[in-house]
Amino acid sequence: MGAEIEKKFLLPAFPTEELSRSEIALVSKQYIYQTYLAFSEDQEIRVRKLVDSAGSSHFTHTFKSGNGLVREEIEYRISESIYKQLLERTGLIPLEKIRTTVAYQGYHFEMDEYKQVDLMVVEVEFPDLEAAQRFEAPSWFGRELGQEEEFRNKSMWVQLQKQ
Repeated sequence: MGAEIEKKFLLPAFPTEELSRSEIALVSKQYIYQTYLAFSEDQEIRVRKLVDSAGSSHFTHTFKSGNGLVREEIEYRISESIYKQLLERTGLIPLEKIRTTVAYQGYHFEMDEYKQVDLMVVEVEFPDLEAAQRFEAPSWFGRELGQEEEFRNKSMWVQLQKQ
């Protein structure tokens, strides 16, 4: 298993000015459709369909374990056929978001704009715990969300299934 070391922040607005002043550089934009197949308090199994700005799709299967700043993660690509087989006849609604990745001072920031929820967040992954602890968020970030349950993708997805 690989470790995922990540911090998540509220994003009050998309950083249009920072992009126009070249303080940050656009890396990529993807549409993500995320569905959970199984989960518990500290584990989750999900699949994703990711569509890039050119319209190309790829699919992933992910297992995550743990809570907090450091979690275990296994993620790998799967075929479209496997993705469809896993979801057919489930009636599950995917959580939809647009992910814009930007580069800033050696970091990649992943900004997620949720389509079914009025929310934008930014996530930063780190190579190690020390880097995460040293990180100072830019002024255009909102408050750090930590492990607030309502802002976890899994929680938003569960609420979506109840609608």
